[in-house]
Amino acid sequence: VQLQASGGGLVQAGGSLRLSCTASGDIFSINAMGWYRQAPGKQRELVAAITSGGSTNYADSVKGRFTIFRDYAKNTVYLQMNSLKSEDTAVYYCNADIEHWVGREDCWGQGTQVTVSS
Repeated sequence: VQLQASGGGLVQAGGSLRLSCTASGDIFSINAMGWYRQAPGKQRELVAAITSGGSTNYADSVKGRFTIFRDYAKNTVYLQMNSLKSEDTAVYYCNADIEHWVGREDCWGQGTQVTVSS
């Protein structure tokens, strides 16, 4: 299984970006999908997650600014990021809990850089 993330870039504070991440390969079903981020010198942290049923949760720091949603038919998860702040600068990683025909796998994408200039 591969997770291909895209959509990162350089944006000014107050701007918006949309990240996307598509899962492909041997997939029977996908449980939760989510986005994590890691800033230089910091631990990776959960930004937002969405279950197969559509329930969402967000880090307190992004509530009201970020929205996570899925296209179930395309095995894709999105992160709409509005009102970006310099502290949102990080490498963003997508994650998916994937059921194969013979097991279950916790998959990670390659990371996409988001840089917010103040």
